[in-house]
Amino acid sequence: MSDTTTRVARLLAEHPVLDGHNDLLWAAREAVAYDFDRLELTDTAACRRIGTHTDLPRLREGGVGAQFWSVFVPATLSEADTLTATLEQVDAGHTMIERYADHLALASTVEDVQRAWSGGRLASLMGAEGGHQIGGSLGTLRALHRLGVRYLTLTHNDNVAWADSATDEPVLGGLSDFGREVVAEMNRIGVLVDLSHVSADTMRDALETTTRPVIFSHSSARAVCDHPRNVPDDVLAGLRGNGGLCMVTFVPKFVDEDCRDWWVEVDAMVAEAGIEQFSADEAALVARHAEQHPAPVATIDDVVAHVEHVREVAGIEHVGLGGDYDGVGELPAGLEDVSGYPRLLAALAERGWSDADLGALTSGNVLRVMHDAGLTDAGEGRTAADTA
Repeated sequence: MSDTTTRVARLLAEHPVLDGHNDLLWAAREAVAYDFDRLELTDTAACRRIGTHTDLPRLREGGVGAQFWSVFVPATLSEADTLTATLEQVDAGHTMIERYADHLALASTVEDVQRAWSGGRLASLMGAEGGHQIGGSLGTLRALHRLGVRYLTLTHNDNVAWADSATDEPVLGGLSDFGREVVAEMNRIGVLVDLSHVSADTMRDALETTTRPVIFSHSSARAVCDHPRNVPDDVLAGLRGNGGLCMVTFVPKFVDEDCRDWWVEVDAMVAEAGIEQFSADEAALVARHAEQHPAPVATIDDVVAHVEHVREVAGIEHVGLGGDYDGVGELPAGLEDVSGYPRLLAALAERGWSDADLGALTSGNVLRVMHDAGLTDAGEGRTAADTA
């Protein structure tokens, strides 16, 4: 074992990764209808056969100590079906955590994360990936909070009535007045404002509105890869004053220009064919195109470039990791599944990152953001007796 490998292993034992975004719950819905007898998360071979990037042994191997599990549903569903599917996702999260209680612990506060680590378990948090999931209702937002959801991504790929998305035609030029009410209510109750997926103007409006730190649960740097899902430098710089966090994602089309260009072509083909996003028809079209025109391959070095750019522009206190495992088909070479985090940290260590910087990246920064956003036992009105 090399000196760097030993150093990274030691660091991860003290500062496990707290990753901002993993879509295992949606993968479980699509692959096995939430049947964890068929998707046995203690069995890596079985999970690989089904095709997930995530299971419990690989999470341990990757030094992951806490995970925001994404509560995702497509924006293409009806409002009623969206609410049902959202609640099913939350229920699946609780079911998974209860089934693997020897390995996982439900968490909604900084102290919950620390208690999970003290007990040798992986802290499991939940975040809802899209403002369409609250149906324009602050009451629904509050109900999701009561069910354990601790961030809300203001949009997904499509606009909502109160916020513009990064990947839709702008309508509002940012947030509406109601969108500002949503942000204010999230601040009040202790739900992190997640600005991944939103337009740059929505990012700026949210930063002007919020009184708490924001996060980007899975976004990278637009100056390095010019994709609208990434964060412009002026917004990254704004995280210094806000106290927020950009959790760099590993999605190839967000980290590598050649991958982005390949997907621009594919997305245009999907749109021209009138195919619905996240459908089997879309997957089949992508597969056919890839057979004739293989996609470029992103690398760990591409991700390193984004992590270092965010550190340079926003500061070391404002960078984290949000891999987006099980939310995409392909990942960078060396980061193919959740066991890959030590390789990324080793690459950064070889580039001169200190242990303090690496510990801030893995979990220190996000724990500080959670604390400052009120995701604490005190913020939720808990006492030690409540959580014993």
